Amino acid sequence: MSDLPARFLASLTSSTSLGLAVSGGGDSMALLHLAAACGLRPAVVTVNHGLRAEAASEAAEVAAVAAALGLSHETLLWQGWDHTGNLQDAARKARRRLIAAWALQNNIASVALGHTQNDIAETFLMRLQRGAGVDGLAKMAGHWSEGGILWQRPLLDFTRNDLRLWLQAQGKTWVEDPSNDNPRFDRVRARKALAHLQPLGLTPTHLAQVAAHLAEARTALDTLADQWAKDTLREEAGTVLIDPALWKAPAETQRRVLQRVILWIAPADYAPRGSQVGQLLARLADGQASTLAGVRFIQGRGGLRALREVKAAAPRCSADHIWDGRWQVVGNLPQGAELGALDAAGLAQCPAWRSAGLPRAALLASPAVWLGDRLIAAPLAGFQGDLIRALPLHPLL
Repeated sequence: MSDLPARFLASLTSSTSLGLAVSGGGDSMALLHLAAACGLRPAVVTVNHGLRAEAASEAAEVAAVAAALGLSHETLLWQGWDHTGNLQDAARKARRRLIAAWALQNNIASVALGHTQNDIAETFLMRLQRGAGVDGLAKMAGHWSEGGILWQRPLLDFTRNDLRLWLQAQGKTWVEDPSNDNPRFDRVRARKALAHLQPLGLTPTHLAQVAAHLAEARTALDTLADQWAKDTLREEAGTVLIDPALWKAPAETQRRVLQRVILWIAPADYAPRGSQVGQLLARLADGQASTLAGVRFIQGRGGLRALREVKAAAPRCSADHIWDGRWQVVGNLPQGAELGALDAAGLAQCPAWRSAGLPRAALLASPAVWLGDRLIAAPLAGFQGDLIRALPLHPLL
């Protein structure tokens, strides 16, 4: 157990300008005390989800521990739960969003989270039950960039039990969230199932190793998909032209390339499931136009084209904001201008739209600047495109 601080320090991707997300539970308190034992001076943040009366006192306890270690601490309050949908998923997204904003405001370049080997194993079982493929079963990332900061999971090679034994040896305490024993949550059921699987040798360490092997397989599959995407995809004014040579690729590669196309046109937290994309592929193979996750696939003179479905596009927003997850305007705009879909009303104000060379369906969902009912600009339809440019935020390849 004495080597835990050294192992922890070696597992950090970056220790510069570091923040720690600490709830007060055993995993995150181990994260805090290991960082301190390594001589690091991270900023500490706690998110109070406002779901339990004890949460405020737990956040205050984390603040007291941080102060005793000479570290800054801030508590962030989430008040956005509307009691619909998946509570744990909503809380996770809100927590990540709040912490990212806190980090950016405090010039913190990286935030470490307390996920452990047990989290890998529990996630593996939860996704196995849902019939996930390679991507879903693969080990969670040890680090990634999102929201302008680097996120790290330096405890993925540590078991929950190892961390608690180390805390006990150091005379440190932590709190146990009663929701961790609530069987209505999938993760709690997976945790209990793990206890029954361990006599069969299916320990958290073993399942984490399997997930790591699958992560290597995922990397290989993504590398192959990268090459096929470069050879068969072509961006054109916010749409994607797909070369029929793609259908010579392995089925898994076809699925991955189409998932990439869908996420580029309609950005989302997750790509459609492989089974859904497989059904899409079958329809396309029959020559059918088809729609999935707000993206339409149509056959035309240029071959198969993927474009945004106008019914699924985001509503108008202020013209200085990002619209539909990927479009922004560059240029001087009149006060009150909005950014939104061109739609049929706007297309009627673009007499030369056919010269743009794009299908009508693609132009209907293309970005346009509006002032009330008056069209100010529709760059992809050739209307005032020299005055205002609209650019996708993310490259396709």
